[in-house]
Amino acid sequence: MTATPEATEATPTIVLVGHGMVGQRFLEALAERGLTATHRVVVLCEEPRPAYDRVALTSYFSGKSPEDLSMTDMEFIKDHGIELYVGDPAVSVDREARKVTARSGEVFEYDSLVLATGSYPFVPPVPNKDAAGCFVYRTIEDLLAIEEYAKTKATSGAVVGGGLLGLEAAGALKGLGVEAHIVEFAPRLMPVQVDDGGGAALLRTIENMGLTVHTGVGTQEIVVGSDGAVTGMKLSDGSELATDMVVFSAGVRPRDQLARDCGLTVGERGGITVDEQCRTVTDPHVFAIGECALASDGRVYGLVAPGYEQAETAAATIAADEAAFIGADLSTKLKLLGVDVASFGDAHGTTDDCLDVVYSDSRAGLYKKLVIGRDGTLLGGILVGDADAYGTLKAFTGSVPPVSPESLVLPAGAGAPAQLGPSALPDEAVICSCHNVTKGTIRGAVTEHSCTTVPEVKKCTKAGTGCGSCVKVLGQLVTAELEASGVEVDKGLCGCFSQTREELYEIVLALRVNTYQDLLDRYGRDGARGGDGCEICKPAVGSIIASLAPTIGASGYVLDGEQAALQDSNDHFLANIQKNGSYSVVPRIAGGEITPEGLIVIGEIARDFGLYTKITGGQRIDMFGARVEQLPLIWARLVDAGFESGHAYGKSLRTVKSCVGQTWCRYGVQDSVRMAIDLELRYRGLRSPHKLKSAVSGCQRECAEAQSKDFGVIATANGWNLYVGGNGGATPRHADLLAQDLSDAELIRLIDRFLMFYIRTADRLERTSVWLERIPGGLDHVRDVVVEDSLGICEELESLMAAHVANYRDEWSETINDPEKLARFVSFVNAPDTPDPVVGFVPERDQIKPDLPLLTIGHRPLEGSAQR
Repeated sequence: MTATPEATEATPTIVLVGHGMVGQRFLEALAERGLTATHRVVVLCEEPRPAYDRVALTSYFSGKSPEDLSMTDMEFIKDHGIELYVGDPAVSVDREARKVTARSGEVFEYDSLVLATGSYPFVPPVPNKDAAGCFVYRTIEDLLAIEEYAKTKATSGAVVGGGLLGLEAAGALKGLGVEAHIVEFAPRLMPVQVDDGGGAALLRTIENMGLTVHTGVGTQEIVVGSDGAVTGMKLSDGSELATDMVVFSAGVRPRDQLARDCGLTVGERGGITVDEQCRTVTDPHVFAIGECALASDGRVYGLVAPGYEQAETAAATIAADEAAFIGADLSTKLKLLGVDVASFGDAHGTTDDCLDVVYSDSRAGLYKKLVIGRDGTLLGGILVGDADAYGTLKAFTGSVPPVSPESLVLPAGAGAPAQLGPSALPDEAVICSCHNVTKGTIRGAVTEHSCTTVPEVKKCTKAGTGCGSCVKVLGQLVTAELEASGVEVDKGLCGCFSQTREELYEIVLALRVNTYQDLLDRYGRDGARGGDGCEICKPAVGSIIASLAPTIGASGYVLDGEQAALQDSNDHFLANIQKNGSYSVVPRIAGGEITPEGLIVIGEIARDFGLYTKITGGQRIDMFGARVEQLPLIWARLVDAGFESGHAYGKSLRTVKSCVGQTWCRYGVQDSVRMAIDLELRYRGLRSPHKLKSAVSGCQRECAEAQSKDFGVIATANGWNLYVGGNGGATPRHADLLAQDLSDAELIRLIDRFLMFYIRTADRLERTSVWLERIPGGLDHVRDVVVEDSLGICEELESLMAAHVANYRDEWSETINDPEKLARFVSFVNAPDTPDPVVGFVPERDQIKPDLPLLTIGHRPLEGSAQR
């Protein structure tokens, strides 16, 4: 424990009860106002670790450690002399004597007491709610308990509550291999944040992920077996749901018992009643902030941004500065199970005479609604499936946008969406709701405080350090302000190269540079020449060299010589690494067409090597669970049967999906299978800035979903229509029509040009959908270049593609026939015959799944603080 050096009996003391996200922000606000230098600061923390990011709690299941989630810099605690007592909560408060007693028995006198006790999960009062197999979803300890039970005692689970944490809990269960159900009493998911339309879009997307949703029903009873453990749930509609575990995530309640016990006033429905300065209305020496506080506007705020504002208000009041908390913006942007969900302003349209502007695409899982006042003022909105415009739209809330509302909701590819850049926002627009940072403040950080990067602006203003939803707009503002000030913005690929990826491509092509080291030594920054490069530029340059290999005289085989050292982890072993260290193998099945003999071979290989098999969304068969030393053995059998690498591991063409076309379908007007096979075999192995996906539909019914692909083809009675720039992933985008009624030869020629132009001009890790919106001139420019040959480069683009096609070699065949390359496929270099003991599996549904060791947390001492 490090106390303030000059502390004496006369030193005023601030005691903070609770050390969550809001409590940590309060400590930072004290330090910013110099109060840690003049006051003794004591923190009583109930959990076994200091403040961590509860908003990102579910990322623990994605591999983040408690240290990654921590929001507590122990150097900060030490430097400011803060006494932090971990695992030692306050148990009683004597307001008359101004003393707090901790569970350890230690008593602390205070001049100011700040309660930041947060909230507790609400568990409906149903029979057997405390049975074995019932959990809540609130802390890291809760996650550990859920994980252990799911691993050893459950194959199915139900989450009570379809709000934010409920959906995250369901996703966590699914990730643990448990069949997951969501039970929500309201008629839609996330009833607070979205309306019926948004809930319907969210429901479709989540059900497509394999989760089962039950809305409009409540839980009446937890059914238990003879051993007292959960076996099911009885629902209010009379049905019964079989389940092995139940996770309650039905909302939270203010944690105000400590306040009740010491006689502080609380609200009728809970929450410590405070005034605009966050002082309790009962005692001016006691403050309450965060989820335990009932604010002066009669609301308990469950979001982190209002909690931060309350923390700053309380600190300012203790410092005798003027401050008030009179309410907060409830706008939120979330990513739930990979789906963007956002709401802002008057999202449900409660304002008199307001109007709705709605765009909905049920197939793509998109829903966008703007609430507009009669005078054109943007009042609020809801975004599901695509929330990229959230930062800009939220900033315009309360004003009349400079463009029509319709143009703000139309997605790219479905019209002419307005591109509102940072310059369109007023200076008073709030960019970061978490810390209430305006555009003017961010501009000031650049112009007055000489910040030149997003990290510098974050440190200066705190913008972007909360939920992170404003970081994209923050970056745009910083760049725009620097350019407006005449400052040259470094757009280099990384710290090794001052050139962009596009510029490096041109250098490699024009000067026939065929090694990374030569490019770095000749064109790298001064401090990088002669060095080893970095993890940003090595794979990027490796991709450029691979895509141009035949033209510049380099090897097209990515494991040859220097190229092998440039590859990412997946390319390094020509397979996708999975969460337990095993690999997946995906042979190419062009166009999704496969013979019975081919199916039998894949089945025999999966059986002989004990692999998990699954049909992918790209009409292929994925085999999971291969150890690294087994990969060449599996490839050899596949190659012998006529298969080759499907390049599922590479930034290259993945698949060309197809429907059955006119050969079998009564609606088909062209042979979509033949075209899909021709395209996939033509572009296989083509390295690009990001992965490429394609599809061919045999008629306008669009069964292959070609308009959600990087390049998609739809048959017409007169030929083929070509669509480009689509994406069906986390940020869906309809592809744009590039050309129509093309012959076979015209279609292939335009795709050749389009792909090589994309590879030539895109940024590192930039999908075609993003590239098409970023490149100056957008689709019109691409059409001019690719169709009209406005730059006079189409002959060169076609020549580059022809060189790729003529020189294609299967990477699996190349590897299994090269003993030197085979030597890399071992778990341990010094023990090549020893398999990795960590890679293990357990049975599930007549197949296997990874046997993941239980996540454990070490409780190490916290240096520079008291720990009891």
